[in-house]
Amino acid sequence: MLTYMFRRLAVGLAMLLALSVLVFILLRLAPGDPVAAYINPSAPLSPQALAELRARLGLDQPLPVQYLAWLRAALSGNFGYSIQRGGVPVLPLVLGRVGPTALLMGTGLVIATVAGIATGIVSAVRRNSSLDVALSAVASLGISSPAFLTALLGLYLFAVKFHVAPAGGMLTPGVPFSLTDLLAHLILPACLLSLGYAAMIMRYMRSSLLEVLNQDYVRTARAKGVREVWVILKHATRNALLPVITLIGSTIGVAVGGAIFLESVFNWPGMGLLLVDAVSSRDYPVIMCATLITGAGVILVNLLTDLLYAVIDPRIQVSK
Repeated sequence: MLTYMFRRLAVGLAMLLALSVLVFILLRLAPGDPVAAYINPSAPLSPQALAELRARLGLDQPLPVQYLAWLRAALSGNFGYSIQRGGVPVLPLVLGRVGPTALLMGTGLVIATVAGIATGIVSAVRRNSSLDVALSAVASLGISSPAFLTALLGLYLFAVKFHVAPAGGMLTPGVPFSLTDLLAHLILPACLLSLGYAAMIMRYMRSSLLEVLNQDYVRTARAKGVREVWVILKHATRNALLPVITLIGSTIGVAVGGAIFLESVFNWPGMGLLLVDAVSSRDYPVIMCATLITGAGVILVNLLTDLLYAVIDPRIQVSK
């Protein structure tokens, strides 16, 4: 197991390095001069001063030299300084936004996992019933609904129309921190984030459980007189969870994209909102750091997903 973990970590580091190269090249290929982000539009520089600024920033060097200089600094924990925020160090700025994003994504994924697995079990057990048809229709609607439409519609209905949830932010300004206030701001964006993923998990769980229910060991358990609820929960559900775990791990990256949009809609102070602001203001150091930390989180979650296989199904052995 340790050998497998170290090998996967090595692959993850290689993927992270490739991601940094890709993002660095894409940022340099973006239209416009990177130096323009450092210049006050109301006080343009002379060509000589512009050339000196470019040389001081290292932007007059070939692209591979620029990347190696950035990588050397990044490996020492120096991701540079934010252009938009007047020289604030990038790494503490980005790390300060990880908590709110992890809270939003974690809550949304927990809601999606619990709701998706529960409705998938009910739909499989009540196959072809009116309840099964209704749940499948709702799941199809949830999968096909764009994230931006769901977010804007949920914001209008629950925050603007019926006033059952705050319209945005993580905490109420000017009010002392309380868990109740945090949950009141969290529940609506987390539920909206979970809708599409709960629908996908429900469909996968239903299909997987229907396949497992036709296996011989399930028939044997029923023939022994095991209660149906234990047949479903103990014998069938555990084996049906493997495709669902794969789905959850593989959709973490997609969930990051959904969280970025939701943070923009609800003004949630996480990495998504920070990244959107950085892209709009061409704050290249923040974009690089936020992208790499997000990529590292996705790679780590995928590693944990693989390790969960052996916990849920002892028959699975990692290859050496």
